[in-house]
Amino acid sequence: MTATGIKHIQVTCAIIERDGLVLAAQRSAIMAMPYKWELPGGKIDPGESAEQCLRREIFEELGIRIVIDGRLPAVTHDYPTFRITLHPFMACIETGEIVLHEHAAMIWLPPEKLPTLDWAEADLPVIRTYLAQCGVAMR
Repeated sequence: MTATGIKHIQVTCAIIERDGLVLAAQRSAIMAMPYKWELPGGKIDPGESAEQCLRREIFEELGIRIVIDGRLPAVTHDYPTFRITLHPFMACIETGEIVLHEHAAMIWLPPEKLPTLDWAEADLPVIRTYLAQCGVAMR
């Protein structure tokens, strides 16, 4: 909880790269913020490191194992009823084929096409930072 009593959630997310493309996942109809696009990941459990969380969540959501290649700066975003801090990581697929267990859809896009999606607001600063590292300006 924050000082104002708003719930503060710590969440990981992965920028999964393959062959110059980035994976984006679309939230399902039953999830909060339905049909918004996001970087896959999830809530950090008590006693779990961000890296452990990310590996667990990606396996649960997508059925793949990942290798974490790096980390981007954490980003905090205030939604009307909660605050979220995203801990973003760069990753690639180690093993497995993607099977969507929670999301409605997924897409592989070149970095310059990422801004064309309707992203969850908290993901936007992460996308901007990633694109800046790639030398791509976000409109």
